[in-house]
Amino acid sequence: MLTDEAKIKIQAGKGGDGIVAFDKVMMSLGPTGGRGGNGGSVYFEGVSDVFALNKYRHMKEHYAPDGKNGRGNRSDGPNGPDLILTVPVGTVLHDVNSDRSREITEVGQKILAAKGGIGGRGNFFFRSGSVTSPTKFELGKPGETLELSIELRLIADVGLIGLPSAGKSSLLNELTAANAKVAAYHFTTLEPNLGVMDGIILADIPGLIEGASAGRGLGIKFLRHIQRTKVLLHCLSLESDDLTRDYNVIRQELASYDPKLIEKKELVILTKNDLVPEKELKKRIKQLKIKSEIVTVSIHNLEDLEKLKQKIFTLLQ
Repeated sequence: MLTDEAKIKIQAGKGGDGIVAFDKVMMSLGPTGGRGGNGGSVYFEGVSDVFALNKYRHMKEHYAPDGKNGRGNRSDGPNGPDLILTVPVGTVLHDVNSDRSREITEVGQKILAAKGGIGGRGNFFFRSGSVTSPTKFELGKPGETLELSIELRLIADVGLIGLPSAGKSSLLNELTAANAKVAAYHFTTLEPNLGVMDGIILADIPGLIEGASAGRGLGIKFLRHIQRTKVLLHCLSLESDDLTRDYNVIRQELASYDPKLIEKKELVILTKNDLVPEKELKKRIKQLKIKSEIVTVSIHNLEDLEKLKQKIFTLLQ
């Protein structure tokens, strides 16, 4: 199951305390208390695993290790190791208590989320000409604590959209090596499926319905995943008795969620053309008065699939 949103708490490590210590060797008397180590910081790192957020469903709190206390002989305590939390590329990190948001858009990209506390100074750092045996030291500073809302917005080149049972998953399976679940009932797809076609990432977005932008059906849960796609493949099933209605329902939901979505490049795909006689197919295409280019396809026709691939390449260029 794909987790695409979570709320977690992160806390960087506390800095270690400085200490009071003195050299016990004759002729070398003096303060030797070292500095405490810095607390570990919390970083987020982007990975290609789209399921990387799954671990945050139950692990809600994450703590970086504290720095160790200072030592005698002017030795500093060890720093606490940093905590690195992995998230999928396309993740947005929202600070719950502020308006600050940051995004991870590349594999290997690291973001410092919570800085570790600085270690306190030991008495060696408080010596002076007038104070030769100081007993003063500092406590380590606490690390930063944040409450974060994590949201995944898939980064795909192409998004397949449409009403339930429009043939999106079947098409994804044929165009890529994906193995998306396919069945003869609505909402077979409950989470986005990804596939790769000659280096192009395609995302099958779970079926939208009228009112999705207001939370109906699977609601806005997956509409966010369309925002970063470059091209939309709008699938309409030729089993429908009103293609224009189906088309307008989805377009209206896109516009209600984010007006920029309807400005994206779009290719309208009439699926399951093997179920309609050629003469009727031409008639139905003529009745579908839309501005976007229209292609028809059957997953059982290799020539149709190859033509569709070329159309997708052209749109992305």
